Amino acid sequence: MSANDRLKRLICPSIVAIAVALGLGGCAANRDDITGSISATRTADSDVRKRVEVYGEQYKSNPNNPEIAVAYAQALRATGQHAQAVAVLQKASIRSPQNTAVLGAYGRALADNGEFAQALEVLRKAHRPDQPDWRILNAQGTVLDQMGSNVEARRYYETALKIAPNEPAILSNLGLSYALSRDLPQAEATLRRASQLAGAEPKVRQNLALVLGLQGKFAEAERVAAGDLPPDEAKANIAQLREMIGQQNPWKKLGQDKAPANG
Repeated sequence: MSANDRLKRLICPSIVAIAVALGLGGCAANRDDITGSISATRTADSDVRKRVEVYGEQYKSNPNNPEIAVAYAQALRATGQHAQAVAVLQKASIRSPQNTAVLGAYGRALADNGEFAQALEVLRKAHRPDQPDWRILNAQGTVLDQMGSNVEARRYYETALKIAPNEPAILSNLGLSYALSRDLPQAEATLRRASQLAGAEPKVRQNLALVLGLQGKFAEAERVAAGDLPPDEAKANIAQLREMIGQQNPWKKLGQDKAPANG
């Protein structure tokens, strides 16, 4: 995996796995509007599997209920069953073509499955200019970041912030977008702001730890990571990042892989 691909995996519209270099787990299922992930989410694996079973049975009994379809798809995505989630939400979107919750979830599931162009199209349909939803705008931004359109992605985050000025989920994505553009000081400043806000999830602080580590601030990165992870695990994660950076300069490699066209 290239350095560019490692960093792009930080961005998730519902949220994909965070950087392989940190060895972190999957994104939490209940907040698919926020980037990043931490190993602590693994403790909920049994709960997630239980939700798949429960919502799966409900979906079989009532496949036309959009709320059940969305809940079932979220549970499927949390267990990595992205194609199955897309299939469930595709059917739900046909049955409820005006349901913005269904369309939003469908767009995120498509992005999870790597179908970025279609994800953007569905998310555009989910967006209502007369009833703007910061979650949809945030999801559009994450898809654009995964497509390499970092500057355009940040326009969506900025618009979302006008609706929800102190939403850490948006700021976390914005910070990682700056990181993808190799503007690490701005990424750090944005993630610090996000991590200090009420309601910031552990994932936000782990994203900050990653960006600190990418700048060589390993001691501080470890302290930040240890706020939510067991000390040994935090230390191991940062050690992995240090090793990756020591083996090859990811930012030099990133530039060799593909110079951002707009970032």
